[in-house]
Amino acid sequence: MNLPFEIRLEKRTEDVPRWMPALTALGGVIVAFLISAIILKITGGDPLRVGKFFWQATFGSWPTFSDTIVKATPLILVGLACSVAFKMKLWNIGAEGQFYIGAFFASLVVLVPIVPMDSPRWVILGSMIVMGIIGGALWGFIPGYLKAKFNVNEIITTLMLNYVAILWNNFWIFDKWSDAGFQMTPMFDKKAWLPRLADYARQYRAFSGITLHMGVVIGFAAAILVWSIFQRSRWGYEIKLIGDNPDAARYAGLNITRNIVLVMMFSGALAGLAGMSEISGVVHRLQERISPGYGFTGIIVAWLAKLNPFAVIFVSILFGALIVAGREIQPSGLAQLIQGIILFMVISSDVLLRYRIRLIRRKALTA
Repeated sequence: MNLPFEIRLEKRTEDVPRWMPALTALGGVIVAFLISAIILKITGGDPLRVGKFFWQATFGSWPTFSDTIVKATPLILVGLACSVAFKMKLWNIGAEGQFYIGAFFASLVVLVPIVPMDSPRWVILGSMIVMGIIGGALWGFIPGYLKAKFNVNEIITTLMLNYVAILWNNFWIFDKWSDAGFQMTPMFDKKAWLPRLADYARQYRAFSGITLHMGVVIGFAAAILVWSIFQRSRWGYEIKLIGDNPDAARYAGLNITRNIVLVMMFSGALAGLAGMSEISGVVHRLQERISPGYGFTGIIVAWLAKLNPFAVIFVSILFGALIVAGREIQPSGLAQLIQGIILFMVISSDVLLRYRIRLIRRKALTA
């Protein structure tokens, strides 16, 4: 049956309104949840019951909400890492590896040790933060240098370095630093633990069961730093100009080679800081599976947030909730299904930012 109108996509010639990217991203998330609900209903589930359970398991109380924020903390830092690289059109797919190397370097402070364990707590934690940043930055330097000097595709190099980083960690975890043959190192000294609210439950009973740790403060501080660089610094202007128009940036005299290396190192440093936050604030040791895929989920977070540092925080909380709920909701793959649909819908919604949808009435057929 012929419709009385036809749908056409016309390429936009003007800038989209500032509110539109946020609206399309929000619409993509809503549609993704609706599609997930339909799929769940078709498979015999109860979407309303699952939705209620999802809320209770992630936001229903202070302890559950704190668990959600704890899972969101590494996503904030990794999402910021991806946003920095993507802003300059550098496709850093290696945040997962940078996360692991950052965790490894931070662990050196305790396991070598780099500083004596009788040092003040702030010295140990400060050293771990610095080492996590250095480790991630070094792992970001490799693909950045190869891209800048030899134009090697950064997607391939960053992706491959993920596996190298994980296997490097496993070598030390399974052999040199194994705790009695287990796939983990000995527990860190408590001076190497990021402070948690639950640690102060004796003084403040309201903090009982609240697992929130100081890593979230680091994540918020990093978001402010990235926003300041993007909006208030000359380097941020250079990043955006190189990403939008490399030829114009080259004509303006910007050092593109140097900026590629620096941006990849900065991106890696943020991901490495996420690794430090996870081992110091959550697991308190280096072990085989310290990431349920934070580095890859961070790509979705950055894309959904439209590379806005503050939006990264809220999107990370959403995906932190999906990780927490994924442990409880049945079927167990539902959370991953929702993540995948969200990514698909967000990428699809970008069509609305590039094209205008027009409905054109078909002309009546002449007799």
